[in-house]
Amino acid sequence: MTANLQKSYNYKVGGSLGFDHPTYVERQADTALFTALKEGKFCYVFNCRQMGKSSLRVRAMHQLQAQGMSCASVDITSLGSDISQKQWYSGIITQLFLGFNLIGKVNLKVWLREREDLSGIQKFSEFLEEVLLVHCSGEKVYIFIDEIDKVLSLNFSLDDFFSVIRFFYNQRAENPKFERLVFALFGVATPTDLIQDKTQTPFNIGFPIELTGFTSEEIEPLAPGLTPLTDHPQKVLNSILYWTGGQPFLTQKVCDLLLTQSAIIPPGQEKNWVDKMVQEFIIENWESNDEPVHLKTIRERLFRNEKKAGRLLGMYQQILQQGFLKSDESPEQTELRLSGLVVKKNGKLIVYNQIYQEVFNEEWVKKELEKIRPYSEMLTGWVNSNYEDNSRLLRGQALKDALTWAMDKSLSNLDYKYLTESQNLDKREAEINLATQQQANEILTKANQKAQRMIRLGMGILAVSLVGATIAFNQAWIAFQKQKEAQMGTQLEQIGDSAWRQFEFEQLEGLVSAIEANQKLQTLVKDRRLLEDYPATSPISALEQILNRIQEKNKLIGHQDAVNSVSFSPDGQWIATASSDGTVRLWNQQGQQKAILNGHEGNIYGVAFSPDSQTLATAAQDNTARIWDLQGKQLAVLRGHTASVYSVTFSQDGQRLATTSRDNTARIWDKQGDLLVVLQGHTRSVDDVAFSADGQYIATASRDGTA
Repeated sequence: MTANLQKSYNYKVGGSLGFDHPTYVERQADTALFTALKEGKFCYVFNCRQMGKSSLRVRAMHQLQAQGMSCASVDITSLGSDISQKQWYSGIITQLFLGFNLIGKVNLKVWLREREDLSGIQKFSEFLEEVLLVHCSGEKVYIFIDEIDKVLSLNFSLDDFFSVIRFFYNQRAENPKFERLVFALFGVATPTDLIQDKTQTPFNIGFPIELTGFTSEEIEPLAPGLTPLTDHPQKVLNSILYWTGGQPFLTQKVCDLLLTQSAIIPPGQEKNWVDKMVQEFIIENWESNDEPVHLKTIRERLFRNEKKAGRLLGMYQQILQQGFLKSDESPEQTELRLSGLVVKKNGKLIVYNQIYQEVFNEEWVKKELEKIRPYSEMLTGWVNSNYEDNSRLLRGQALKDALTWAMDKSLSNLDYKYLTESQNLDKREAEINLATQQQANEILTKANQKAQRMIRLGMGILAVSLVGATIAFNQAWIAFQKQKEAQMGTQLEQIGDSAWRQFEFEQLEGLVSAIEANQKLQTLVKDRRLLEDYPATSPISALEQILNRIQEKNKLIGHQDAVNSVSFSPDGQWIATASSDGTVRLWNQQGQQKAILNGHEGNIYGVAFSPDSQTLATAAQDNTARIWDLQGKQLAVLRGHTASVYSVTFSQDGQRLATTSRDNTARIWDKQGDLLVVLQGHTRSVDDVAFSADGQYIATASRDGTA
């Protein structure tokens, strides 16, 4: 019986499952994707490898085709990477032509030849509109694009490709025929990876599909293959889930291992049996047992970008040590999730499963970090001393080398802490050396002054000799001053260089250090010499570079249209931005996005924090102002204005709000959103409003030329 079952029942380890494969496990994502596609939404499924994305695509296509829809799939991998942009578009057009079976309806060679002078994106756009929508039957035409992340390896931008998807969806409002065209993308990427022009991204109008692992309720289709081995297949499956966390590839692999062994599992030994199988055939000697490749794929994803590997390993190490890491949706955390190593649950990042935890354990992370860091041994010693052994910190050339290595990399918090402490120590020692040198110079100066007085008193009769001695002394004094200046210049050169490197990790401290170095340089150089003759120039260049970087580094990127207003919370912890894209976004001090506030329709013109920094208010084109908490939950809608609301502000005690509007009025509300009073008198739009410090008066500013 077992042998017959093995022939008729096979688990699928790797690759796409057919729509009717007996081991296909239907998840929430199946329903979510099919429903969204039926509604004509632009869908994208972005997740790590071997999570069942391609199988999900195959299943959805079959369901749609069964309902008479036209569907075709393009695998980006098959287009190649060493090609021109025109060749790429011709390749995708050809795949769609074949996928929709348009042979005999259109002569593709002639069609392409007639459009040789057009760009690739123009041909692609015309093909969708003039060929697919004309010759494809069915209520809708579905285009599935798999392995979309492969476009990242191309040597040209495909922003136009994603922009044209957005274009067709936007055109639906003007031309109903475009409602027939529906796209779905699948791959290991993020929207930010795929399109550089944020104003043209289609992903802000798209519908993301979350693809999770198998649950104990969903996993029933895998049970039949285990029935010859055990009377309790569900117990076996639960033991498998303990190890795999429901990761589709690993779950199928462990089931297949049990079936391949063809050994009866004794009652009550289900867990021990699975434990032994996982340890022996997956975890132990995992590199040689990793067939088909899975664990190596995770490792390669972690190290695919040398500049980010240290940061990803550092975050993963933190998760191993404390059990979780609070999710902040940062690009680094997203990249770590795309490796497949961790998963987000209840707002926290945790290790995906027990297999990963044992294979990629703390010892493995430690060894990998040692290969990456040039200062690994010193850092380990510093950590083992409970961060107290300053002899383990870097100084001088070793510090410069480490900072040069770290300059273009994203590192772990521990790395930044170590390098910052090393910089601080190096700076303190440089300042001490400078102070010591200045003290020694002062002693030498006093000694020289005393010697000069003795010469004047004791050798007065040797006037001629004294003149010669004085000239000699003055020459010696000038030489001494130059030496002193050169020594101080060397110290300032080091401080300036350190300030520039420190800025990479502690911006404010680096800026202050550069300013202080320039002030000391200014006291040292009081004449009008050329810059090339200065005793030190690095403080000047460091300050200049820091000021330039301050302008270009601290960008809050995420809005899809103009940003109209920005506000700091009174406690300095948060920044809120309001945009014409219809959203308000909340950011922390590091520029990481924490929440998106959705609810307004149209442009949002103003945003303001309450005095206690716990809520914020927004003013928008939809004639409303709204109050929100810091998690993005809407607390109140302030309705009453009959035109766009341009500004909103809180009173000092936080009990009232004032709004201004294009309807020529200002209005006062309580913090629950109830209207208290309407201020009338202006004859044109009221654009701004402010409370007095005691909250007793209100001032308004209007386009009628009055306040």
